Amino acid sequence: MNTVNIAEKFGKFNEFCTPKIIAECNGQLIKLTKINGEFVWHKHEKEDETFIVYKGAIIIDFRDKSVEVNEGELIVVPKDTEHKPKAKEGEAWVMLIEPAQTYHTGNVKNEMTVENQEWI
Repeated sequence: MNTVNIAEKFGKFNEFCTPKIIAECNGQLIKLTKINGEFVWHKHEKEDETFIVYKGAIIIDFRDKSVEVNEGELIVVPKDTEHKPKAKEGEAWVMLIEPAQTYHTGNVKNEMTVENQEWI
């Protein structure tokens, strides 16, 4: 049992939309990612996805609305819900909590999909 310094972990990478794993709890991976610009429309057919904004702000577009998530806030996107995250302005640092088998691009496989997510 060791503590994890989240700010220090964010300082270990500069890539955007490439989640890095920092911990695991009950089959759920806790990941960090940096967002700058828009991601892709996708959904997770069997898994909910939690977004916790550590720094900055994001907007998550849904087919019927958009939700702003600010620093210190979180949102849970229910399974099978199509969504597209994007940074509100500049760069946002986001923590994700999702089952270990979940791809960050959900049901979409493209050049943004990271097959083997790295532990840092």
